[in-house]
Amino acid sequence: MSARWVPYGKDGASEAGDELLAVRAAEGDEEAFEMLVHRHGAAMLQLAERLMGTRTEAEDAVQDAFVNAWRKLPEFRGEAGFGTWLHRIVTNRCLNLLRARRPAADLDTVPEPAAPDHQSSPVRVAESHAVGRDLGIAMRCLSAEQRVCWVLREIECWPYESIAETVRISPEAVRARVFRARRVLTEAMAAWR
Repeated sequence: MSARWVPYGKDGASEAGDELLAVRAAEGDEEAFEMLVHRHGAAMLQLAERLMGTRTEAEDAVQDAFVNAWRKLPEFRGEAGFGTWLHRIVTNRCLNLLRARRPAADLDTVPEPAAPDHQSSPVRVAESHAVGRDLGIAMRCLSAEQRVCWVLREIECWPYESIAETVRISPEAVRARVFRARRVLTEAMAAWR
């Protein structure tokens, strides 16, 4: 986890270059847009995979988001950094896809993860895999809104205000969704404590 929220890269140096590339891309320069995709693609895919839960769905969401970004580039005004703008597009695309999903199962029908057997301790890698699998199952119990807010806050380390701006709700609503998500996940992962 990073200590501060920086959506466009590890430092702010690339933001100025992004702005110029975005202007050129908005004027129809496909190579400039390709450079932006290359620069931000991995981070957007990682974000989408965390939000969607599967690589395939994440790839589809990011591809749709980049197509949407290409179309909306003439509307980009530079009020926020390009990376922030792109994060918003990817997050909103994932949120729309999550909302369109049918719930996989009722919360009451999700099986409780088995407690680890301490007498025959599994190999750490296998245990780690099992924890990840169970967390993925537990995350499917969250609403789309809770999942997006929780991932952006707990995994991406975004400040509440930035999440609120991205998903277009108040910071208090973000805090409430993160709180509810934490409670659901804590209960679902109790066997791993």
